[in-house]
Amino acid sequence: MKIDFISNERIIEQLGYLIDTKRFPHAVVIEGEQGLGKRTLARSLATALVCRGEEKPCMKCAQCHKAEERIHPDIFEYSAQGGANSFHVSVIREIVKDAYVQPNEAEFKIYILGNAECMSISAQNALLKVLEEPPQYVVFILTAQSKSMLLETVISRSVVVSLESVDIDKGAGYISSHFENIGYGEAKRALETFNGNIGKTIDSFSDSKQNELAQICCDICGALVNDSEYSLLCACSVFQRDRNAVVFACDFLKNIFRDALAYRENGDFLSGQRETARLLKTKLTRQKLIDLMNVCDTLKETALMNSNNSILITKICYSLRQAVGR
Repeated sequence: MKIDFISNERIIEQLGYLIDTKRFPHAVVIEGEQGLGKRTLARSLATALVCRGEEKPCMKCAQCHKAEERIHPDIFEYSAQGGANSFHVSVIREIVKDAYVQPNEAEFKIYILGNAECMSISAQNALLKVLEEPPQYVVFILTAQSKSMLLETVISRSVVVSLESVDIDKGAGYISSHFENIGYGEAKRALETFNGNIGKTIDSFSDSKQNELAQICCDICGALVNDSEYSLLCACSVFQRDRNAVVFACDFLKNIFRDALAYRENGDFLSGQRETARLLKTKLTRQKLIDLMNVCDTLKETALMNSNNSILITKICYSLRQAVGR
């Protein structure tokens, strides 16, 4: 299998081997944080599975063209648009019913279920019925930020692959070669800021939202230093309407705290927030910065699991203040 996918070469090689040897599993879970390419990989796998060429996907046959244009009659894509439990059981029941109908023209019938962590318990149990005894031609590809958000019974009947961040140098080369206005150095600095997350990095060059969230993270740091609970609550209020912003903020804040911990006047800054890192360095002890970094990891995990945004915001404020001894 030959697909245009940056990094995770070992995973790509293993999945390609399973396709080439016709041993691809009936269910695959692709896990990884937002921006690592889960949906891109799922679509590429679906294309390879329906491809009629020798090297899959050949991107030359009619099957590949239909898959690329999202009009293939045997590739179905579903995705939850909301938060927890927004992937309803009624949708899964329709999918299960359709799964027992033979493919239209390909060897396989493929269902891509995006944001599978948003499936309700009843929806996952409904899916489990077809995972236990799937038709020979059916393949389910689920994407999720973490497999821990899926039922163990679903995981046990699936092959799980975990995507990792891109190599910084390789990712910078890819971005600078695919985007005319982005140089290698600029791409590398952005990738370092986003811990090698190529999706978030590319978005940061075109989406002002990333810059807005970076400023919110700086505001949070300022509120912690100034012991202003009100300012901290105001800064965190944006998380009420955007859970993904919490995940981004946890990663970005951790980079700022790391920069403060290793602060050098002429050093490199992963976050790009030199002044904020300097402020934290002068106001907080080394142990408090370490505690804040650990809190970021815990809060990120909570954000992926918690369905109540109000409770999540309260936990964020409490945990950060506790880490600095407030």
